[in-house]
Amino acid sequence: MPLNPEISRFIREHLDDNPDQLLWKKNEYPDDRVVVAVEQIQARENIKEKLPSWYACQNIFYPSKLSTEQCSSETTAPYKARLTTGNSLCDLTGGLGVDTYFFSRQVDKVTYVERDKSYCEAARFNFLALGATNIEVIHADATTVANQVIADTYYIDPARRTTDNKRVFALTDYAPNVLEIKETLLRQGQRLIIKISPMADLSAVLQLLPETTDVHVVSVRNECKELLFVLGKKRTSQAVNIHTVNFATDTEQYFSFLLEEEKDAQPRYTSHIGSYLYEPNSSVLKSGAFKLVANRYGLEKLHLHSHLYTSDHLVEDFPGRAFQVKEILDFSSKLLKQISRTIPKANITTRNFKLSVNELRTRSKIKDGGTTYLFATTLNDGRAVIVRTEKRS
Repeated sequence: MPLNPEISRFIREHLDDNPDQLLWKKNEYPDDRVVVAVEQIQARENIKEKLPSWYACQNIFYPSKLSTEQCSSETTAPYKARLTTGNSLCDLTGGLGVDTYFFSRQVDKVTYVERDKSYCEAARFNFLALGATNIEVIHADATTVANQVIADTYYIDPARRTTDNKRVFALTDYAPNVLEIKETLLRQGQRLIIKISPMADLSAVLQLLPETTDVHVVSVRNECKELLFVLGKKRTSQAVNIHTVNFATDTEQYFSFLLEEEKDAQPRYTSHIGSYLYEPNSSVLKSGAFKLVANRYGLEKLHLHSHLYTSDHLVEDFPGRAFQVKEILDFSSKLLKQISRTIPKANITTRNFKLSVNELRTRSKIKDGGTTYLFATTLNDGRAVIVRTEKRS
């Protein structure tokens, strides 16, 4: 680490200080220990909820505040570790080292590769602080060492921003370009795991990665965080397994299927809303299992494009949220003018509706919050409605 013991001790002593107040004291010291300490305090604050085990270790050094903003969480990293195969793994885009660390708890031998020298120095220090002694750190570019580091599983989380910090979306613009090195990696190892932007189109990526056997769509508290494409040496069939998971506050919701199942599914559509309304979690919606989720749970779909479902009995294990229906209101301009009298506050969601949430809230004057949930949607017969509900799960 580029820190002497005195500066390291100063950082530990001031980790709980207010950063702004601490900066006022920087001229009291001959070196930059105050500036470094402030950077560490801010970085630690970023990972307090995301990485509680790292936050608890005060000896960890964060090479940049940005590294803590872009790193995996203590929820998603262990999930990725379960996708490995064999006894060795190479993380070709090490970064802060969070994924590498959790891989090391699952695999006997792990290699961390990172092109930023300062990140490598921090990783060596941090892995020792965390007691992870089975990780080798290599300062190199992933493309350069792709044919030199042999492992059973390879993992790549390519950069999705250019050197001037502009966001890129095409897989060919990621760094490293996984399309250029995937054949080499699959020839040497058994499995390649690629983390893709959660904004990516699954079908488009699958066309570029025909070696894909499984896709994992991972959400945390109903926010889609990661798309993980698992590639193998050979596809035994054209079937691709889609796995969706949502790590909610007090539960984990799983839903898995084959792409062919969704294509062949024929749900029942209805214009009648039963006693319960269901909204799939973000992972299910991202996966595109719009029809199959209705068939699997014996539900009726409100409309081809609405992606809301209903039943007269409560489905306890639905992969999403369940609501008890209290009232169904036919949408009209007159309703918008009057609805806030009886529903002054509510959580609003729109699905296949002519107005956005903001437009609906502005025109109705309904305040945000409360225990009432309103769903503005379109039924199978084309009727626009607002469904008043209360949350069940």
